[in-house]
Amino acid sequence: MKLAFIFPGQGSQYAGMGRQLYECYPAARQIFAEADASLGFTLSRLCFDGPAEELQHTVNAQPAILTVSVACLRVLQEKGVVPDVVAGHSLGEYSALVAAEAMNFAEAVKIVRKRGQFMQEAVPLGTGGMAAVLGLEVPTVQEICQRASGSGVVEAVNLNCPGQVVIAGEMQALELACRLAREAGARRCVPLAVSAPFHSSLMRPAGEKLARELERVTIADPRIPVVANVTADYVTSGEEVKKLLVQQVYNPVRWEESMRRLIADGVQAFVEVGPGTVLCGLLRKINRQVRCWSVQDPESLEKVLACLKEVG
Repeated sequence: MKLAFIFPGQGSQYAGMGRQLYECYPAARQIFAEADASLGFTLSRLCFDGPAEELQHTVNAQPAILTVSVACLRVLQEKGVVPDVVAGHSLGEYSALVAAEAMNFAEAVKIVRKRGQFMQEAVPLGTGGMAAVLGLEVPTVQEICQRASGSGVVEAVNLNCPGQVVIAGEMQALELACRLAREAGARRCVPLAVSAPFHSSLMRPAGEKLARELERVTIADPRIPVVANVTADYVTSGEEVKKLLVQQVYNPVRWEESMRRLIADGVQAFVEVGPGTVLCGLLRKINRQVRCWSVQDPESLEKVLACLKEVG
């Protein structure tokens, strides 16, 4: 059975995440220790104890989610569970690259903290945002964004699954696009609790800063196939990984296409590795035939191990 690991992005964080893994598994403890040492502060305490408001800050949420995801990954690897292919949603792409041995974890956690900082700084607080449009397909949402663009930048940025497209941009244009979406038959248009219009063209300055940071980082050719957000296709060289990580900051996350690519290539089972169950939920809307389980604590780990043993 062909198995994929998929890794969550920002929005999956919650206070308390990773604590039980830390308490139960030395492999997880090692990852939290590496993160604390690499960043120079106790990220582990922020993951375990919050406060939630501080954990929500982009600059903290990104390294925290990466750390919990890689802690889960290391425990799965220790149990002998190895994926045939990997992918990650937005920030989760860094976890996927660590899993594919293209990036060193200690370097990745520093890079994603800077990535979070650059993304937060790219647009003044309160001037941009994101919203999930539910019940409309991608071409319709893209056309609505085009119509609303007279009021400012607004773009379709997370192409998640049938009937769920996230848009991002400047507040006035974003509000107009939501109004037009409702008029076009959208079930709902839900503002997201984020502080910037991620993956929109407004993030280009953040991408340029990230490019300079990535120049100093060694990225190897992935040892496990990785599907990239920007292309919804496999990325095979370290140089290509760097280029796509920069573009990913200000380009759409083509998640539905990425998952359909994996399913078309024979993946029958997915494990969401890290906090939350968002990606399993999206996958069920893309294809109900494939199996998807999540691992974020000892209980869910044992369940996944039992399910994988049963299906072979």
